[in-house]
Amino acid sequence: MSVVSAIIGTAERVPLPDVVIRAAIHRLCSRTATRLSVLGPGDDAAFAGRMMLRPIAEGAAAWHDEAPAAFFAALLGPNRKFSSCFYKTGATTLQEAEEEALRQTVEHAGLADGQAILELDCGWGSLSLWMARQFPHATVMAVAASQAQRAYVEDEARLRGLLNLRVVTADMNVFAPEGQFDRIVSVEMFEQVSNWRKLMTRARSWLAPEGRFFMHVVTHRSGSHLPDPADREDWIAQYVYTGGLMPSHHLVRQFDDVFAIEKEWCWSGTHYQRTANDWLANFDAHRDSIETSLRRVHGEETALYMRRWRWFLLATSGLFGYADGTEWGVSHYRMKAAE
Repeated sequence: MSVVSAIIGTAERVPLPDVVIRAAIHRLCSRTATRLSVLGPGDDAAFAGRMMLRPIAEGAAAWHDEAPAAFFAALLGPNRKFSSCFYKTGATTLQEAEEEALRQTVEHAGLADGQAILELDCGWGSLSLWMARQFPHATVMAVAASQAQRAYVEDEARLRGLLNLRVVTADMNVFAPEGQFDRIVSVEMFEQVSNWRKLMTRARSWLAPEGRFFMHVVTHRSGSHLPDPADREDWIAQYVYTGGLMPSHHLVRQFDDVFAIEKEWCWSGTHYQRTANDWLANFDAHRDSIETSLRRVHGEETALYMRRWRWFLLATSGLFGYADGTEWGVSHYRMKAAE
């Protein structure tokens, strides 16, 4: 048994110091980065070819999707943005970083008042609520992955008087909205999409003639990979990107016959590292209320899931902070239908 797998096995049973966990995560990231360093465009082409054999979404929910709304209220910032935030300075707070990330998303997607906007997988509604408030004459349709998320976003929209926001739940394998949209936006959803070509082809058919598709996705600088949950040394595959994939920054170019990139941006992984560290600080500061909310879901296994959540946050911090944020980061793309 390797050192990493031994640490993982021990941490599933008893608490370990953060320094030990961070060291194991760094070692795992180093192993993965070394393996990916030899990959290039040809490997992305092969990866994209394998994706075509899979459904749009595999349908297996990750364990961290089971946490209730009260848990995320304690963990996240006031906008409940469960995705990378953007830190302009060393003194930027989590709320400020949430709002800066939302502002950049609006700018990069080219959003404007009066548009018909579709958000795929809205999470806890940070972007959908922001768009509906900022653009009162736009119509926003938000697709939620769960009834709990839909109920929360609908309640928030009602409290804020946002009559231009509609929330639906849908299986992305069969989702087929009526009408066309000026903008389709997606924030940290495509990591859980197994067949990009199929969903992107459908998304193109939902766009108005001059519409644009915006994608925010976590990426590796050079190589796409599919984390293997069967690898007992890869805790990130088992508990962070369960059922998902890690695309390269360039993978999206394998679909340039569907969408052509109009403009792209890259965020250093340090922004996600700081986001995860702020979430971890919230987790520790609100430990009692978090434990109470998790107990409603996990019962006698609550202590285990408390440890797993800290692992999740430490792993996210370690992954995106690796090599000073140059290995893994966040990519933004604004795309138009290919001619």
